[in-house]
This record gives sequence, C-alpha cells and structure tokens, in this order.
Amino acid sequence: MADANAAVAVVTVSLVLLGLLSGLSLSWALLPVAVVVLIFVLASGLKGRDELAHLNVCVLVLGDIGRSPRMQYHALSLSRHGYNVTLIGFLGIYILTHALYLHRSPFGPKIFRYASKVIFQTFQLFYVLMKIEDQGYILMQNPPGLPAIAVTWVASRFRGTQFIIDWHNYGYTIMALTHGQNHFIVKIAKWYEKLFGCFSDHNLCVTNAMREDLRKNWNIEATTLYDKPPPIFRETPLKLQHELFIKMGSTYLPFSPDVTKEYMELTAFTERNTQTGAVTRSSGRPALLISSTSWTEDEDFSILLQALEEYEKFVEAGDKLPSLVCVITGKGPQKEYYKKLIDSKELQHIKICTPWLEAEDYPVLLGSADLGVCLHKSSSGLDLPMKVVDMFGCCLPVCAIHFQCLHELVKHEENGLIFKDSKELSEQLKLLFSDFPSDQGKLGIFRKNLRESGQCRWDENWDQNVLPLIKEHCD
Repeated sequence: MADANAAVAVVTVSLVLLGLLSGLSLSWALLPVAVVVLIFVLASGLKGRDELAHLNVCVLVLGDIGRSPRMQYHALSLSRHGYNVTLIGFLGIYILTHALYLHRSPFGPKIFRYASKVIFQTFQLFYVLMKIEDQGYILMQNPPGLPAIAVTWVASRFRGTQFIIDWHNYGYTIMALTHGQNHFIVKIAKWYEKLFGCFSDHNLCVTNAMREDLRKNWNIEATTLYDKPPPIFRETPLKLQHELFIKMGSTYLPFSPDVTKEYMELTAFTERNTQTGAVTRSSGRPALLISSTSWTEDEDFSILLQALEEYEKFVEAGDKLPSLVCVITGKGPQKEYYKKLIDSKELQHIKICTPWLEAEDYPVLLGSADLGVCLHKSSSGLDLPMKVVDMFGCCLPVCAIHFQCLHELVKHEENGLIFKDSKELSEQLKLLFSDFPSDQGKLGIFRKNLRESGQCRWDENWDQNVLPLIKEHCD
C-alpha cells in the first residue's frame, strides 16, 4: 500500500501542476483531490488478490479498438496461449474479439472539451480498471496516453499488476501536427508523456529507431516488436478476386465493365465463363492501384492526386501505359475535403473511388491489387505504416513516401520504391506500369522478391518477442 500511496501523491501533484499550467483556476486544478478520494474509496473495497490473476490480461486502448489492429492481434495471441483477455476501449468499427467499452465524453467548445474529456476519462478509466477482476498485467497502447498512462499506472500499483506500454508513436508529436511544436499544450503533453512513460514496468515499441530514442532521450528500455501481417493478408486467388469485383461493381462504377459479352460475367478486371465457370483476367484491363488512409494531417493525398495528373499526361502524350483504377480506402476527418478535390479532376484514363470496405473485404482487395501507395509520414519519424505491412503480407509491391526510419520496412528497388514528391511518384508509376501486365518488369520482380522473402507472420513474431516477456515477469 506504500507504493500505492506514493503513486497517488505523484499523480495528484502532477495533475495539479498540469491544471495550473493549462491556465485553469485553482479550484479546477485541485480537482485531483477528488480523484484521490475516489482512489481510496475504491481501494478500501478491494478483495485479496486472485491466485489465478496471472492468467488474466487487460489490453487497453483509450480509443477506437476497431482502429487498433495491433492491439487486437495482441489480444488474439494472448488468447491463443491460454490467457483470459479483457479488451477495454471505445466502441467503433468492427473488432475481432469481445471487448469492454468505455463511453465517449460529451461534445462542447474546444477548450471545455479538452478539459472535460481528460477529467471524464480519468474517472471512468480508473473506475473500470479498479472494478475488473484481478489482472496479471495491463498492456496499454500509446498514443493516446492522456490520461491513460497515469491512470493505468496508479491502478496497476494498487492491484499489483504488471504495466506494459506498447509505444506506437509519441502522442505529443501527433498533437504538434495541429497545434505546432511550440504550443503550450504540446509542451505539457510531452512533459506528461516522458514523466509517466518512465513508470511502466515493461515496454514494447514498433521500430528499432524508436527503441533507441526511448533509451537515449526517455531513459526507457523497450523491446522492438515489428508489425507483421496475420495470415488473412495473402495473395487472393483469381476466383475470389472476381467475386469481390462483382460485389464492389454493384456500388462502385470503376469496378464495372465497359462492355458486355455473351455467356460471360464481367468486371473491369476479370471475366467468368458462365458455362464452364473458368475465371480469367480481362484483356486490356486497367491496373489496380490501392492506398489506405485514415485521412489525417500526416498523409498529404494531394501528392498522389498530382502524380495521377502527371500520369494522365504521360498517357495522352502516347506512352504505352494502362488505364488506372485508384482505390483509396478508409475514413477520417479530411475525407470529404479530398473527395471534393477528386471530383474536381477531369481524368480520362484514371478512375478514383474512395470506398469504406467491410473488414473481411480489405485483405481480399489488397491481395487483388497491382501496386500499393503509402503517403504516411510519421509525426515522430519513428513509427512505420501498418498498411505497408499488410500490403507486403499480400505480396503487393509498394511506392512509399520517404521519412526517417522507412528503410526498416521498405527496401528501395527490392520490395518497392521510395519517393519524396509527386513528380518522383509519377515517374515511378510510369516505370512500374510500362510493362503491364507482364510479370517480367520491375513490378513483377518486386512481387517475386516478396514471395521469396519468407516473411515472418504476426504469430511467430509475437511468440518470439512478447511471450517470453510475459512468461518471465507475469507467470
């Protein structure tokens, strides 16, 4: 209980300082005192620790669990090894396992919303963590980490639980995309993240570059767990491609055929003989280009649109290049802005659609595509785009925009190409599709390299890097 008392004291003082630095009145800044009272009320009602607690694991995301596939994979891997998993997070899109949902804080003016969100989530999360059954450890995603890191640390001290942070990025760098590096909120967020991040018992991270940064600048030792694709991401058989294209063609015109043929079921890319059932690729088919995005500030899709306009000019100038169908999947705050921008383009040889796919259709579409494009620029320069991991799982070559540690994933001229601007991307599209649909050109070579690379999958990677950590410290 002494450790718990110390935890309460540190968190209380820190939250008071945080409130004062944020410009709150003293009465608001002293709100953590109420949190302390809640802590002791809940703690006084705790029962003795369950002897089988080491078999229980809490996987925590203070966000939409459905948008956190890595944490879902953690949960599935833990369950596969016999652990009882509780997922805690917000209810959003489709998820892979059962979860315990938090409720979102109310809307309101921006300043009030920031403060009320932190206060609301502090009480709510702490209550949930104190009331669930005893856990061997809590595995928390960061970001988002405010107030989750501090609250989870306090709860884990009270309950004798190992606290592990899985560092996907730094939250303060994401905030800086909106507010700028010098904004006081960003500075407070960085101070908070560095202070409470050091209190975890163990740490995972997504790249070696992040591991070194955590060690040098944060005094945190972490284990690198690269994102790896699960088995659902693989090359899609032609028959399954055709079925998906038929399904999508009923909603999205770019997947529909321009012609009809007797005894043939057609899509823009494939055709099935209705008498024999044989499926073949259509002669003169367009190339299928795919990109996935959350439509946020760290992805500038104007780069892709400008590159496509340049590609259109190449075709009109007489270059022997295929037409393109460009599919951009995902949801996010900037989607409507870019949809209007796309609608304003008058492209004759390129069709663009922005579908929201069912979870089971996304890997099938990736496995059917000819080339992937990634415009993700890490806010910290230290994380890697999971979308590229999924594309590589489908043996899909990628053109990706350059940033600091991208070389840990994309090997230029081996499994894809790296570009810095729209002009370079347009030249790469021209190069890769110049031999289309032959598999003897660069595109075919990259795909062959991916097939022969013997890619490690998520389960194998997790068993090698995370399972020993859990068994050593939590069993």
